[in-house]
Amino acid sequence: MSEPFESYYAVIFTSTQKENIEGYPEMADKMEALARQQSGFLGMHSARNQVGITISYWKNLEAIKNWKQQCDHVIAQQKGRKDWYSWYSVKVCKVEREYEFSL
Repeated sequence: MSEPFESYYAVIFTSTQKENIEGYPEMADKMEALARQQSGFLGMHSARNQVGITISYWKNLEAIKNWKQQCDHVIAQQKGRKDWYSWYSVKVCKVEREYEFSL
């Protein structure tokens, strides 16, 4: 019998970038480090190519709301809309089950 699973939330940020993304890699690293300091943060996966996908994991919806409103994150969001992204989508999902495979 498996252990009880405690659900959590995933925020899926999918984006395409403009051609000139000067300063973006540094800001992305800064935001990841800052997110890791936030209460309720559980982890993150990211892949950045033609389409960027970043998934962050959070304990609850309140933690997600607090992260969205964090002052440095708000500045990064504004800069992203102005300078770096040609399109993005954000999805907030409840994770009720998980499993993985590894060799």
